[in-house]
Amino acid sequence: MIRYILTRLFRAMITIALVVTFAFVVLRLSGDPAVIILGPEAPPDAIAAFRKAWGLDQPVWVQYLDYFAAIFRGDLGISMRDGRPAIDLVMERIPATLALTLPALMLKLALGVPAGVYAALHQGTAFDRSVMIGAVFGFAIPSFVLALVLVLIFAVTLGWLPSGGRDTIWHAILPVLTLGAGGAAALARFTRSAMLEVLGRPYIRTASAKGLPWAAVVRGHALPNAAIPTVTLIGFLVGSLIAGAVVVESVFSWPGVGRLLVVAVANRDLAVVQCILLLVAATMVTSNLIVDFLYGALDPRLRHGATAGA
Repeated sequence: MIRYILTRLFRAMITIALVVTFAFVVLRLSGDPAVIILGPEAPPDAIAAFRKAWGLDQPVWVQYLDYFAAIFRGDLGISMRDGRPAIDLVMERIPATLALTLPALMLKLALGVPAGVYAALHQGTAFDRSVMIGAVFGFAIPSFVLALVLVLIFAVTLGWLPSGGRDTIWHAILPVLTLGAGGAAALARFTRSAMLEVLGRPYIRTASAKGLPWAAVVRGHALPNAAIPTVTLIGFLVGSLIAGAVVVESVFSWPGVGRLLVVAVANRDLAVVQCILLLVAATMVTSNLIVDFLYGALDPRLRHGATAGA
């Protein structure tokens, strides 16, 4: 079991390092921050002084090593525009992002899992077909299109809800619906498929043949086994909460981490962008680690196999 945990922790660290490296290289290939921040009309001396002050005049490999050394010291850099620690700017925005993403996650779970289970138990019915149609639309419609449609209907046409901002709880309804709808559709379809696969297994027929009530068969045998693959998708949804909020926060003018990322990328504020991407990568990796550990709890065979291999 110890080997099992250490192996996954090592993979997690490698994943985070690769994400940070990719972001570091892409950002430095996408434009000179000195020119973007100071403007193309800035004197060459000012641009050269800016680049020297922020270490941009150093070779890329030197900047890369300095950046990783700073990370290990707990220094995630200073914003080139605000002159403040990047982590402070990001932490200020996290409560606003969590105010959207956590209710959206609860909406995904509350709608997606029960709908998928019920559709699988009533395969071929009108409800099952409705779930599948909703899942197709949930996959097909991009979040920014859904956001604009919701604004057009509920804010512009009906005037029931505000179209942007974060002044009241009513401002959160449309962005939460936008974030939650696609995930709920995906989760419903995935849960339905997992349930149908489990319901066709021999041990389900055996349990029914023993005279167990169908409800007991579903609760005791079908749901626990169908939960194993479904947990994978839930872990992905949890890990992608911040990344999924980028477009939605921009559309609804929500002052969260996603909107900060868009502004930071446009301004080539390297430290802020790298800090946010590091946060997103850490969130994804952590959720995947939790999923790996939940597998052992849901399926004792995996836990025993990990122990035997240790």
